[in-house]
Amino acid sequence: MAAGGTGEPGLSEKQALTPAQRRLGVGLVLGVTLVAFETTAVITALPTITDELGGDALYGVTLAAYTLAQLVSLVAMGPFADRRGARLPFIAAVSTFTIGLVVAAIAPTMAVVAVGRTLQGMGAGGFSTLAYALVRRAFPEGRQPTMYAILSAGWVVPSLIGPAFGGLITEHVGWRWVFAGIIPLAALVALISTGPMRAFGPAPDATADPTGRRDDLIRIRVAAIAAAGIGVTAIGLQAEQLPLAIGSVVIGLGVAIPMLRTLMPDGILRARSGFPAIIACRCLATATFLGVDSFVPLAADRIHGAKPLQQGFVIIGASLTWTLGQVVMARRPDARPDRAVRLGFLVMAVGVVLVAPVLDAGWPLWATFLAWTVGGFGMGLLFNPTTVVAMGYADEGSEARISSQVQLADSLGFSVMGALGGAVVAVADRTEVSLRGAIGTNFAIALVLALLGAVAARNIRRSSTTRSTAPLPVH
Repeated sequence: MAAGGTGEPGLSEKQALTPAQRRLGVGLVLGVTLVAFETTAVITALPTITDELGGDALYGVTLAAYTLAQLVSLVAMGPFADRRGARLPFIAAVSTFTIGLVVAAIAPTMAVVAVGRTLQGMGAGGFSTLAYALVRRAFPEGRQPTMYAILSAGWVVPSLIGPAFGGLITEHVGWRWVFAGIIPLAALVALISTGPMRAFGPAPDATADPTGRRDDLIRIRVAAIAAAGIGVTAIGLQAEQLPLAIGSVVIGLGVAIPMLRTLMPDGILRARSGFPAIIACRCLATATFLGVDSFVPLAADRIHGAKPLQQGFVIIGASLTWTLGQVVMARRPDARPDRAVRLGFLVMAVGVVLVAPVLDAGWPLWATFLAWTVGGFGMGLLFNPTTVVAMGYADEGSEARISSQVQLADSLGFSVMGALGGAVVAVADRTEVSLRGAIGTNFAIALVLALLGAVAARNIRRSSTTRSTAPLPVH
């Protein structure tokens, strides 16, 4: 079978797409577009939400809640899709995501907004896992880099419209409609996407392995405990009483670190050669990007007094150049992945440095827009190579698990940086530390992480065989 050895109708590199394959591709891109539209619109509206609900202390919690829930969903959706097929998990993801939009839209407090974001994160985790797994199962290896780039193109239109939508709606109608206005799009995605997914049922032999099912349940519980530990740590970092803060952080890390070591490949902390280095780089990359991208709108709001629409436009360029970087690498499938990823991290580091002047109230925001396009381009350069090389470790029937492992790395990077960066902002909210200093600290952390990523990239290696099993530990 040309596509990937799973038994579904394949696609050779020179064949035209069948109508069913086109619909599947459209469905996958629509799912990515839905998540991207919600993400870009909400980041633009979040400073206004915190202003109205008095929730500066929960700014980072709201960011982290989304990614922590996504972390659990990513672990759960991989085996769910392998055993039940793609359609049912996709319906569950869309439903959960939509409920989260409703909860956030009617939220009376910032804490309820965080609950809504948690549900949205659970749904978003399903979209990501299923998209990457279906590309691996439905398309031949020669087409996969292009398909991953096409999935990323699902961010292009939301990157252009999402911030403008979020800013305009927040400014003229109210931030609640930023969430409510996306609900019809979620319904449209479900209507168009679920039909073609019937062709992709359970992976071969996935339903006949009771030991594997038990191991999957263990991994889901471990992910939930790890997310809870990170959440306790995030809350502890924002506690006003020092003993409470220290105790919460110690307990949270004491719970989270052992669980994360169970979930992630052995050797990830050392970026050991091969799959562990790939996953380590994805964690570092997403943490670096979030350390800037999520706090530039806050700087535009509080330091420059920008309106919501302007806050969103400042970060549009990075999303576009992220996609451009992926397209560039998709056209160079033979490029050495370690060199491509190292270059991406170094370009991101340059972008972080160029963005730092936004902390000066006299610095023009158009210059920040241009500066962060550099960081976005670096993210694009490294994103596609890490995706392609990681999915090369997928054995037949394990595509969704490998996909969830990659997405888990992304979620972990976002979660940790969201919790840490949000805690720094919360400290500024209740102490003499300035917001300018807090955001600058987050930029400095992002710069360090980018440089660490450039070092870790040296250990990235392709799988030695076309189909080999990646080291996914289950204890």
